[in-house]
Amino acid sequence: MGYRGYPPPPHLRELVECAWVVDGPPEPVRVLPDGCMDLIRMSGTVVVAGPDTTASVNQRSPEAFMGLRFRPGALPRLLGVPAVELRDSRIPLSELGVKRARDRSLVELATTLAADEPAKETAPWSMNQLHHITDTLDAGASVADVAAEAGWSNRTLQRQCVAVYGYGPAMLRRILRFRRALRMLDDGVPTADAAAAAGYSDQPHLHREVRDLTGMSLAILRQDSGQNRSIEVPSGSLTVA
Repeated sequence: MGYRGYPPPPHLRELVECAWVVDGPPEPVRVLPDGCMDLIRMSGTVVVAGPDTTASVNQRSPEAFMGLRFRPGALPRLLGVPAVELRDSRIPLSELGVKRARDRSLVELATTLAADEPAKETAPWSMNQLHHITDTLDAGASVADVAAEAGWSNRTLQRQCVAVYGYGPAMLRRILRFRRALRMLDDGVPTADAAAAAGYSDQPHLHREVRDLTGMSLAILRQDSGQNRSIEVPSGSLTVA
């Protein structure tokens, strides 16, 4: 019962972080932003979970649902839809022009979508470049440094990131830092140490960011996470609301 994650099929590992299933009693859950996007099969429909900027509270269905969590920036290149158009939303895949989605497994859908030539707008970079930019921002590099390394202006990087990730590089770096801090806290790292290691200026900075991104205090977030270890689900971490 609850959340269960699985490694993705080998041929999709460049694009997909994990496959997952959620079941259990219906209850409100808080989904936290993590920079990812998901394909979710629920109630017989395949839904795209866009990149979140803040936490959202949703009612979990009594039936099990499953998904594929795509690495930051990966799913828009398969869909040909700029990530910014999907930001903070859940949209049926059929509304994005993908036909017969309900007749195929999520793995089959992802494999078929990945076989098509990606659109230039949503895939301005190679996969290696996408992973490098994501990792560089995750490590805390400045927007100017990332743009300079790639040979672009800050404005070009901003425009491309909005199409690829759903928000600009500064916002992506902020969300990835938040996700990194939560992972360390889940591993038992003391709050002050996690704040420093994740790149926050101090512990109060981490507390402010948690409240801004989740709408709740770090203490309440940790309490909920401790009560329900089903974390890292539909485009973000999950806690009982």
